[in-house]
Amino acid sequence: MKLIYHVLIRLSLALLIVLTAWTVFFYYTMIEEINDEVDDALEDYSETIIIRSLAGRELPSTGDGTNNSFQINEISPEEAKMYPPIKYYDADIYIKEKEETEPARILRTVFTNNDGRYFLLEVSTPSFEKEDLREAITNWIIFLYIVLLITLLLVCIWIFYRSLTPLYSLLNWLDNYQPGKQHTLIENKTNIREFRKLNDAARQAVERSEQLFNQQKQFIGNASHELQTPLAVCNNRIEWLLDNTELTEEQMKELFKTKHTLNYIVRLNRSLLFLSKIDNGQFSEIQSININDIIIHLLEDYKEIFGHYELAVSLEIKGLLFINMNEALAEALVSNLLKNAFVHNIEKGFVQVIVNEHELIITNSGLSSSLDSEHIFKRFYHGNRKKESTGLGLAIVDAICRQYHLQIFYQYMEEKHCFGIQK
Repeated sequence: MKLIYHVLIRLSLALLIVLTAWTVFFYYTMIEEINDEVDDALEDYSETIIIRSLAGRELPSTGDGTNNSFQINEISPEEAKMYPPIKYYDADIYIKEKEETEPARILRTVFTNNDGRYFLLEVSTPSFEKEDLREAITNWIIFLYIVLLITLLLVCIWIFYRSLTPLYSLLNWLDNYQPGKQHTLIENKTNIREFRKLNDAARQAVERSEQLFNQQKQFIGNASHELQTPLAVCNNRIEWLLDNTELTEEQMKELFKTKHTLNYIVRLNRSLLFLSKIDNGQFSEIQSININDIIIHLLEDYKEIFGHYELAVSLEIKGLLFINMNEALAEALVSNLLKNAFVHNIEKGFVQVIVNEHELIITNSGLSSSLDSEHIFKRFYHGNRKKESTGLGLAIVDAICRQYHLQIFYQYMEEKHCFGIQK
């Protein structure tokens, strides 16, 4: 998940919590303020009624059709002790004239007259539906939350991308960076100190990577080149021994084993040197290559070389595949793919080649299990390697494909191993 999405989700949750807490606080604060005002009015009204009652004056009408009403009932001293001196509460009062109940705020108090008689006074005044108020506040808060959320998210997205432009520029530069390839220096102008330090750290890391990569290429190239002469000398001496000396059968077997091992080292050294040349960009000449011609030519050669496998080889041409690349690398690309299909096959198996204008697909029988698609194109991958294999063929294919931005893939389906390249 992108950083911006993490920020937006957490901002949304924080905003929801803050608005919910503020809504609860606002609601109860507003209710308390309203009740205070209403209670003050009830208190004044009750004092008026009590004064008139004690003075023997006429009391206000109790049936005026509204909730502005009162009731006075005489109670015993024992009952008077059961009531608090003054109490405010909410209740629904039935109005006969309207034939319905209405919410009201009620004040209840106890007073005595000059004769020591106790009276219970209940004064009510119109109130409001608190449930309706809660619903209205909730709806408006939800609306406010949505509006604020959308506004804040848009503002945050704009600020986020504006502020993190240097970071995205650096990430894009790192995505396009490949060791050994020509690349432009990062130009990421920013006044933010952290981003400047990050740019410097990335630039230093790339420089170290380039230095190590060049050292590795140089070592492999030099080592492979220097090994060619002693390997050739050793091979010639073994051949001389086999041709010019009298050896026992056991000695000849050991020399043939040594020669076989030496030939493997020669092939391995040649492959490493070839890889080093590819990485160093020594195959610079590019032209439009007809891959179909290379396939037809190499298939005939491999049929003869691996004839003992009795493989069924088929070629299906659906179009001409032209690729702009070096001719030697084009032949190496197709050769290694075909050789891989022949070497890692089974007796009386098959090799199927399909080519069209956009891709080359080579399918072969082989092991009844999938190969490790994540490591198969790496150098010296140890699958079920055959004696004829150096473990570098597919690594060379991968290096050539990266050189010319070709897509290479591997699939295993219906007990068939399928390798292909796409333009």
